[in-house]
Amino acid sequence: MKIHHMNCGTLCPLGERWVKGDGGLGSTDIVCHSLLIEAGDQLVLVETGFGTEDAQHPYKRLGVRFNLGLRPKPRAHETAFERIKAMGLDPADVGHITVTHLDLDHAGGLPDFPGADVHVFGPEQRAALNPTLRERPRYRPTHFAHGPKWVPYEAGGDDWFGFGSVRVMEGVDADIALIPLEGHSRGHCAVAVRDGEGWLLHSGDAYFNHNEMAIPPSCPPALKVFQTAMAADNAKRKANAERLRELQRDHGDEITIFCAHDPHDLAAFG
Repeated sequence: MKIHHMNCGTLCPLGERWVKGDGGLGSTDIVCHSLLIEAGDQLVLVETGFGTEDAQHPYKRLGVRFNLGLRPKPRAHETAFERIKAMGLDPADVGHITVTHLDLDHAGGLPDFPGADVHVFGPEQRAALNPTLRERPRYRPTHFAHGPKWVPYEAGGDDWFGFGSVRVMEGVDADIALIPLEGHSRGHCAVAVRDGEGWLLHSGDAYFNHNEMAIPPSCPPALKVFQTAMAADNAKRKANAERLRELQRDHGDEITIFCAHDPHDLAAFG
């Protein structure tokens, strides 16, 4: 099994000092960290980032509010579809996709892989397809209009280092599990992938900056405000971030924890 780490979308919010913790007041780059897993003769995608149509029509596909606030720069060559082609692989071989949640910057590429099974936590699928008024800006109906081949899962399953987990993709030559970490969204999960003798834990938007996994934690002020504002349940979000810190402290030699948008985390994988 081979795992590739990719940036499948760039966001350029203003206020580098407040987003990164240093620098000036100009824009800074935030990534959309995705994984491509070569598992036998199948390709598995963890997070899609932005899609090819998002790159062509960013305001229409992503909405004015998102564009003005986070200043996304969806580029065709950064999409999962084009990155897979650049590796000499066929995007049509992506048979399975799983996501931490279905926000527009995590699931925008779903239409590029219409034949793939989309493995998702059931509460998140229900939130995305039937959003409340407050949730509507985060889920874009255009990303689901092609009729994804949903494979929803409910809570329950095995214990994973003290967390509940749901094993997904039975029959695929990869050990992958959804780890419910609700808070940022109604059905937010982490995605655990066994990598040799250890594990990778893609924590999605459970936190936004690598310093949040330190004890004591710290977070740049703009990200702290953003996380609180975007949380479906901020108390759950904060509690799950604390659980991740404890996991890092107790099992850091067995598990590599990273989040979706921190360039530091992506750079750590080369």
